[in-house]
Amino acid sequence: MMFDTFTNARLAHVAGKPTGGQAAHTVLSDQDFAASWAEITAWPGYAPTPLVALTDLARNLGLARIDYKHEGPRFGLGSFKALGGSYAAMRVLQRELSNRLGREVSLEEIRSGALRDECAKVTLVSATDGNHGRSLAWGSQMVGAPCRIYIHAEVSEGRASAMRDLGAEVIRIDGDYDASVALARDEAEENGWFVVSDTSWEGYTEPPRDVMAGYGVMTREACEAQEQAPTHVFLQGGVGGLAASVVAALRQFYGDAAPRVVIVEPELAACLYESARQGAATAVPIDEETIMAGLSCGEPSEMAWEILAEEAADFLTIPDNIVAPTVRLLAQGSPKVEAGESAVAGLAAVIAACQDADLRAKLGLDARARVLLIGSEGVTDPDIFAAIMAGADHV
Repeated sequence: MMFDTFTNARLAHVAGKPTGGQAAHTVLSDQDFAASWAEITAWPGYAPTPLVALTDLARNLGLARIDYKHEGPRFGLGSFKALGGSYAAMRVLQRELSNRLGREVSLEEIRSGALRDECAKVTLVSATDGNHGRSLAWGSQMVGAPCRIYIHAEVSEGRASAMRDLGAEVIRIDGDYDASVALARDEAEENGWFVVSDTSWEGYTEPPRDVMAGYGVMTREACEAQEQAPTHVFLQGGVGGLAASVVAALRQFYGDAAPRVVIVEPELAACLYESARQGAATAVPIDEETIMAGLSCGEPSEMAWEILAEEAADFLTIPDNIVAPTVRLLAQGSPKVEAGESAVAGLAAVIAACQDADLRAKLGLDARARVLLIGSEGVTDPDIFAAIMAGADHV
């Protein structure tokens, strides 16, 4: 059977405590989203990514709809991160050059190359599992700023090469993602560089807010492509930036008709799940790397958690062994969608939850359910994708 692998999957579930507070309007404002939309849609090569209706799969699962926002084609970079890191880089440069030049610098000046010589004096740095760094490298190359990217031991060489090809200096460390974040922060402080991170911490909020604002372009495209609001949105975790951005944009777009929010994480890196259990942003150790490299994050973004704590109804963890089968199912389905490992977390959770009568009922996945998924990346590492399609479940 098509879903045999998913029938025995163990998903952990904890209910959130959505309060309908104001974080979805105050942490990220409608002005933040409007500004990113105006800028990003002016970039060369901008085009909305497809919203793919997985009609056959929805019917087989007994759901009304499954819509998959496929970010593989985004600016030729393979993931939604192209929207966040590049936009945040330009905003960092805008603030710094305004200070240095003693006047208000516009994003158009930076984008056009009018201030390329000035941009060359500002070094931008970040840690990454791959896609955020690729976006930052691309944005830095576009405007002429130097870029240093810190990666951990488990980031594939294919993803590292993609960043080098965009002009970034790539520094690989022996530790995990959170260790790479710490080193990027320390070396930036020592050298007067500027961190462009997708996660926030005390005293550091502007770039992560800009990153999340950039992601809002993706969500607005998805909302405008649908005739009615989805009933559910299943969102992959990581540090929480993607999920929080999507949730805030959905709340602002649909108001009280916004969908039920379900957060999905690897059981090997479940910091948001644990935060929901504890009732506060909580870090977890990464003892083993998940196949979903982009979600291998042990410490939540404090800013993102503000939104998710008020909006998320459910938190799920999924085992790694259903990820590769989901990649294959999507690539071999109708329509065919080629996706990376981190892109399919939400879909894997939907399929597995539908095999469990109790969990299905808890989540309200009935015949009226219209599910929105964010397919956050396409094939960002061809070697890993090829191994999965050849039958490998662990890469």
